[in-house]
Amino acid sequence: MDHATRLGGNRPPDEIKEPRGFSVTAGWVGLRRALTLCWTATAAFGRSLSVCGAISLMGPGLGLVPRAMEGIRDLAARRRELALRWSGVEIPGPPGPLPPAPEGASGVVARYRWIMSDPQTRREYVWVLVDPLAGALLAFLPLALVLSGVWGVFLAFFGVPLSAEWDGLWYQFIPVEGRATAVLAGVLGALQLPLALWSAPRVVRRHALYTRAMLAPSESELMAGRIQHLAATRSDAVDTQMAEIRRIERDLHDGAQARLVAMGMTLDAAENLLETNPEAVRALLAEARESSAKALAELRDLVRGIHPPVLADRGLADAVRALAMVSPVRAEVQVDLPGRPEMPVESAVYFAVSELLANVAKHSGADRASIDIHYDHGALRITVTDDGRGGADASRGSGLRGIERRLATFDGVLAVNSPVNGPTLVTMELPCVLPSPKTTSS
Repeated sequence: MDHATRLGGNRPPDEIKEPRGFSVTAGWVGLRRALTLCWTATAAFGRSLSVCGAISLMGPGLGLVPRAMEGIRDLAARRRELALRWSGVEIPGPPGPLPPAPEGASGVVARYRWIMSDPQTRREYVWVLVDPLAGALLAFLPLALVLSGVWGVFLAFFGVPLSAEWDGLWYQFIPVEGRATAVLAGVLGALQLPLALWSAPRVVRRHALYTRAMLAPSESELMAGRIQHLAATRSDAVDTQMAEIRRIERDLHDGAQARLVAMGMTLDAAENLLETNPEAVRALLAEARESSAKALAELRDLVRGIHPPVLADRGLADAVRALAMVSPVRAEVQVDLPGRPEMPVESAVYFAVSELLANVAKHSGADRASIDIHYDHGALRITVTDDGRGGADASRGSGLRGIERRLATFDGVLAVNSPVNGPTLVTMELPCVLPSPKTTSS
């Protein structure tokens, strides 16, 4: 599932059932949706013309083909969104971005080869060629029933004079030759109107299933994408771990270790002066005691930076509340968790929230912030909001990129919504399993 779907709060597909029974309201909604699908099929026809035209252009290079395929991918993403929202049919997105256009390639054959070399690009290209016909015909079925029904009812009132004027009319298999056949056409037409309302939501769902058959990646492609994602996140995790180890080594070398060495030298000097200058020994021992206290404080800070004691002892909720209490910006915390996540997940969330609060204090100019942590449908969702000046961008900020890499280790995602002049909304989601619901809040 792509990031937008996971963070969009859509209802899970298993909660949306196959349409049953007859409902006028559902029928009208289905008709409107079928009309929208017909319109998207028209858009697909335009996209197919654009990509075919780009392929057939004369001249060197791939020209406009990648840009045209980007438009097709955007249209396919819109169709996936409609299928999930209207029918509960989840269609996996592309395993990866469009492949890069090969440099130095030219001609129609090279353009076709570029499209056909990637399975998802090839699948989308075939879909955009087929959808204006197959997809439009399927979506148009309930609308055709409406139009046919309206025509039948019209013939019931005006069919006899029109038949005489036009030398005969037919309604489906019925020749409209007199009042009786006109009434029969009207009855059949009236029966088609509720049939159209009954079929519309079912046709919309069938259309979503057809779209999934056309666009969904194969299991091997999804597995390859998953392996690539795991390889990338594993590499990031290793790099992050090595950076953390280097930081700990540097802090130990420059802090506690240096103080312990100095304390050892002080005690050695005190030992040499013990019999000749007791007053100097007393001063050296006081200095050694001060160095030991500072070394202990630095070691405690170092341990707190690796895994805070409050997080280990009291869990994520109290640890985040402790962060909010010491934050320069007033922060409110709302937590709704049925239990404690696993320790690595807790640690990742804690340090992500800590980094976000530090960014709020340094860059946002906000007066207040809010932190919401809750568990929903197998995912831990964390939202951090502030009323600052906005303009945060994960692509420009190393802090947000670091959070994104930290979450990716656990297959988590981060979304930032930060318009200029605020407010800023940062949403994080990590998949995890917790016990049955139980609420704690503050």
